[in-house]
Amino acid sequence: MRGQPFTRSHPELGTFTLRPVDPAVDCPLLHRWLTHPKAVYWMMTDAQLGDVVKEYETIDADPGRAAHLGHHRDAPAFLVETYDPAGDPVGATYPVREGDIGMHFLVAPTDAPIHGFTLAVIETVMELLFADPANRRVVVEPDAGNHAVHRLNEAVGFLPERTVELPDKTGLLSFCTREQYRATTSQRHPGAAR
Repeated sequence: MRGQPFTRSHPELGTFTLRPVDPAVDCPLLHRWLTHPKAVYWMMTDAQLGDVVKEYETIDADPGRAAHLGHHRDAPAFLVETYDPAGDPVGATYPVREGDIGMHFLVAPTDAPIHGFTLAVIETVMELLFADPANRRVVVEPDAGNHAVHRLNEAVGFLPERTVELPDKTGLLSFCTREQYRATTSQRHPGAAR
């Protein structure tokens, strides 16, 4: 999930681009996002800038994890983290399959929300993940109380399996295969190139 930027054109909202996070450049911005009350489920609202730098340097050095900064029409707008579930606490809660990839995403706080934007972001994230043929199934474990993200996940094809106890939360373990994603989103975007 590292390397070249990934670009997607949304039929109504225009261009979305993702590129790898550069900790030396991006962490002041990410610190503002992660300490905003809207990011409460990321559990970094009390983090100092140095904590955020350390976190993203750690991710950058880990071959099983990656972080991407998402842009909408060239402006930073969202964050995506991916991880290998086999090396993550969630991997102890279910039988990890070859081709599984874990994902978290955060939409930046804004005073001017755009209708349908967050759904377009998660679709873009899923397109990024499934652009790699090695990724067959996306695994998520959002906080069990984060009902807004549960609805978004289901809107792109995730099926909740059960709640699981993780070191820092009770998560709702959910899965989405490439086929589930395509079947769900083709209803919203008939005729879209796949």
